[in-house]
Amino acid sequence: MNLQLLIFAVAIIIFLWYLYNSIIVAKMRVSESLSQIDVQLKRRADLIPNLIETVKGYAKHEKELFEKVAKERANLVSATGVEEKAKVNSELSKTLKSIFAIAEAYPDLKASQNFMELQEELSDTENKVAYARQFYNSIVLDYNTKLKVFPNVLFAKLLNFRQAEFFGATEAEKKEVKVNF
Repeated sequence: MNLQLLIFAVAIIIFLWYLYNSIIVAKMRVSESLSQIDVQLKRRADLIPNLIETVKGYAKHEKELFEKVAKERANLVSATGVEEKAKVNSELSKTLKSIFAIAEAYPDLKASQNFMELQEELSDTENKVAYARQFYNSIVLDYNTKLKVFPNVLFAKLLNFRQAEFFGATEAEKKEVKVNF
């Protein structure tokens, strides 16, 4: 009888150990995937000064827009928390679209090899940011699901594990895009 009780106790300890480790691994994957978003956002932030300098040479009177980009870039670099990063990222994306719209008015700028390379780099980075966001949200879904399923839900509450935030779209990004012909 004592041997059976000992085997049962060991089985429970091993089971709880497995649950704890699986939640910790999922939580670490959330942190790692969020850091990948940060890497791509930093990469984009590092490209912006080069883009601004290139455009400045052609569009000297757009000083207000350049200042806005610089401010939003600084906000992106200093953003903390998933929600704040998503909001600042959205604002910066809108402002960058304004820069590319300005380029349309300057054929020499559009034809500039430096500008085209920077535009290509930023486009590539935007794709990487989108992928990193998608990957992060997938990892968060796995982690949050792990916290909600039985018996993990009991164990997770006992150890104070909290759900992770999704890297969601801001209200501005959710608005319907209107196209006029």
